[in-house]
Amino acid sequence: MSAAPVRGTQSFVGVMAAVWRRPSLTLLEVLWRWLPAILLCGAAWGGGVLLGHSGIDVQPSVPPMTGVDLAAIQNMSAFQPVAAVHTVSTAWHDIISGMGPLLLWLLPAVFVLWNVVAAIGRTWVLRRLDGTLRPRRSALFLLGTLSSALLLVAWWLWGQLVIFSARTAILNPAERGRETSVVLFAAMLIVGTLTLYVLWAAFSWFLQLAPLLAMRRNVGAFRAIFAALGSSRVSGKLIEINLVMNIVRIGLLVLAMVFCATPLPFSSNTSATFLHYWWSGVGLAYLAMSDYFHVVRAASYLSLYGVLENPA
Repeated sequence: MSAAPVRGTQSFVGVMAAVWRRPSLTLLEVLWRWLPAILLCGAAWGGGVLLGHSGIDVQPSVPPMTGVDLAAIQNMSAFQPVAAVHTVSTAWHDIISGMGPLLLWLLPAVFVLWNVVAAIGRTWVLRRLDGTLRPRRSALFLLGTLSSALLLVAWWLWGQLVIFSARTAILNPAERGRETSVVLFAAMLIVGTLTLYVLWAAFSWFLQLAPLLAMRRNVGAFRAIFAALGSSRVSGKLIEINLVMNIVRIGLLVLAMVFCATPLPFSSNTSATFLHYWWSGVGLAYLAMSDYFHVVRAASYLSLYGVLENPA
């Protein structure tokens, strides 16, 4: 009698509970994911202190985003979509033109720093998750760099989607004297974003599996990629897990939006400082829960791969 097929999400709730009972896994994930931002903020603060001690005035005499019309951004309205699009476009151009020289060297440095920390942090978390895994930091660095580069391409495509949607639904009709449609813009943006989500889930599964195989089989990055692509028995199950994870992320985002809007009915009785602290807390909670589900996905991959590739 053949065994019943194993669904990709069959033990997902059990894995969630197992990871929840080991909060140290999520704490380590949060630590390494937030560490680059902490280091960069610390470096910026330390540089400002050193310049201040050297007698150099580091207090900005103008708004940090020089040339950006902050009042126009604050006064944007969905009832004036053409003006809103032009405001966002102008602000983005001003930011890029003002910070271009800084970004040319800062972004590559941040990219490398992120992937170095990620290789060490992922090794740390995965070995705590499964002590039989072997450290392959160089392989994880290469795989993480590839994954980050492809993710940047996906974000670039999303940016092009936003531009295309704005031109199709707002700018082009306005130029022709026709009525603009914010509803069409939102619909195009939602459908396009969900399409990118699905495509990323369907085609990025091997990028999450390859680091696990590199550590499980003690192989390099390229052999791990080929091994992941050759794991035909688990590919469909891992895609299923990825799709569920994207649904979970959308759910987390909706919950974060709901919690951000919770104090607005009482805004007359609260201060702007309270709202800023509240929104910051909701943002940090969202990031922490997102990191928790990153650990859940890795644990699900390990569990599912062990069941399907090494059946009893």
